[in-house]
Amino acid sequence: MSVARVTEITSSSEKSFQDAIELGIARAAKTLKNVEGAWIQDQKVVVEDGKISAYRVNMKVTFILAE
Repeated sequence: MSVARVTEITSSSEKSFQDAIELGIARAAKTLKNVEGAWIQDQKVVVEDGKISAYRVNMKVTFILAE
């Protein structure tokens, strides 16, 4: 039987939501072992001078705990 844990992270990109998700997962995988998936909880943009300056995502990352 395996046991999973969920941790919440926020990631940001100047390019797109997709890039923010990929950066967040890549960073989480450096610290957490056995990353199994993620749920995108929230997306938002940062606007400066009427233009989008950043795309941000809040996600819940699921990983399996080692025995």
